[in-house]
Amino acid sequence: MEAILKFNLDEPDDRMAHFRCVKATDMAIVLFEIQHNLRRKCEDSTDKIFEKINELIEDHNINLDELII
Repeated sequence: MEAILKFNLDEPDDRMAHFRCVKATDMAIVLFEIQHNLRRKCEDSTDKIFEKINELIEDHNINLDELII
């Protein structure tokens, strides 16, 4: 199976879509870091914030393990 994404970089909307695809891995890595590692690095009690972050990730059906591993 093969998938090819094609963008017309002369079109602003296509240029933005291309940039989003190019940066998707970086965004996934940042989200993974926030979800899994940032809580350990924070000294304050931030449970409510991380609950909301995880809720947003789940609401948008983002499985970071699928994107990172």
